[in-house]
Amino acid sequence: MSTPWYRPPDGYDARRFDVDNGDTALLAWNDSEAYWLGNTETPSTLWRTDKYGFSEVPEAMATWAERELLAELYEQTPWLEAYPNLSWFFLPVFLSKDGRETTRRFFDEHAAGFPDATREDALSFFEEFLGTGVLDDYREVMAGKLGTSERLDLTRMTAAMGEFNAARILSEAGYEVTPEIAVTTGHSLDFRADGGDDGTLVEVTRPLPPTKRAADTAVAAVRETAKTKTDGQLEAHGGGVVLFVDCSSFADDEWRRIRAERPDVRHRPAVVFRVRPSGRVEWYEKGTVPLDLNAKAANVD
Repeated sequence: MSTPWYRPPDGYDARRFDVDNGDTALLAWNDSEAYWLGNTETPSTLWRTDKYGFSEVPEAMATWAERELLAELYEQTPWLEAYPNLSWFFLPVFLSKDGRETTRRFFDEHAAGFPDATREDALSFFEEFLGTGVLDDYREVMAGKLGTSERLDLTRMTAAMGEFNAARILSEAGYEVTPEIAVTTGHSLDFRADGGDDGTLVEVTRPLPPTKRAADTAVAAVRETAKTKTDGQLEAHGGGVVLFVDCSSFADDEWRRIRAERPDVRHRPAVVFRVRPSGRVEWYEKGTVPLDLNAKAANVD
C-alpha cells in the first residue's frame, strides 16, 4: 500500500495497492463516499457495492484514475506511449486481470491483425481513427470485443478489429455509427449507420487467410466465412442488413485473386473490402448497397 502516483481529486484521500502478481487497485474516499477500482480480485466486503463505468463517475475521479492507470501501462509497455488515443481506448483490456498480456501482444507481435505490416504502421492507423472520438461513447463495448483471456485468441481479436475497420470506412463516408444494435430476433447486429433520415444495419465478418483455415484458397475462405453469417444471424433477421466482409487479413496476392474473381458471399447487399494501414481501402459490392462509400476508397469496378 502506498500513496498514489498523482494527486487525487480535491476533497478525497487515496491509496494505491500494488500486488505481487502485477494487479493494481486504487481507493479514493471522503466523508460521504468511496471508490475502489482496479484489476485485483474484488474484496468480499465490496461485492454488493454499486458498480460504475468511467463515464458514470465524476469527471475528476475518472481523469485521476485513468491518469494513474495510463502511467502504469506506459511504465510496463513503453512503446504504447506514442499512441495515447489507442492506449486510452483499450485501457479496460490492456490492464484487465486476465487479458493484459495477450491484448498487448496482439498489437505488438501481430500488428493488430494486419499482414505484412509493422507494429508502428498498424498502431498509427488505429491511433488516427480513435483520435476522431467517434467510438468514445462505446469504449467499454468495443474494447471488450478483444476479450480478456489469458490465451491469445488471434481469430477473435482479428475479427474484433474488423469491426473497427468497418466503423472507420462508414465514419469517413460521413455516417454516424452506433454499435451493437438489438433486433427483434434477439440478435445484436454490429452497427447502425445513420446518414440523413434513414439508418442502415451493418453486420461485419472477417475471413481468415487460407494458411490459417481449412479453405485452400482465398476465394473459398471468403465464401465460407460469409456463409456462417448468412446461415445464422442474417438468415434469422430476414433481410435489411448490409454484410461487410473484411478481407484485411489477406496478403496482397490473395486479395488480388479475390478482387479479380469477385466471389459472391451468399448475401445481398454486401461490401467486400480490404483496408491497409496506409488508410487505402479497396472494395466491391454485391447487390444494391444503400450506402455511399466513396470517401478515401477505391472501388474495384
